[in-house]
Amino acid sequence: MIRKLPAGDASTSELRWFKSSHSDSGSGSECVEVAAAPDAVHVRDSKNAQGPRLAVAPAAWAGFVSYAAAH
Repeated sequence: MIRKLPAGDASTSELRWFKSSHSDSGSGSECVEVAAAPDAVHVRDSKNAQGPRLAVAPAAWAGFVSYAAAH
């Protein structure tokens, strides 16, 4: 399941966001940040931290990461 959360959604205010160390190479202008919660993995644009976010089921995120790592 994937949900788009509105900007500034209170349910995501306590999340600890991080981005890959690989994001620091190059211009760094095409990065996303990720925060894990028990029920979802949250993804946002690092250039617009207060903007909309996606909430992805942990199993869906794991599948995406496996696919991306293989390609």
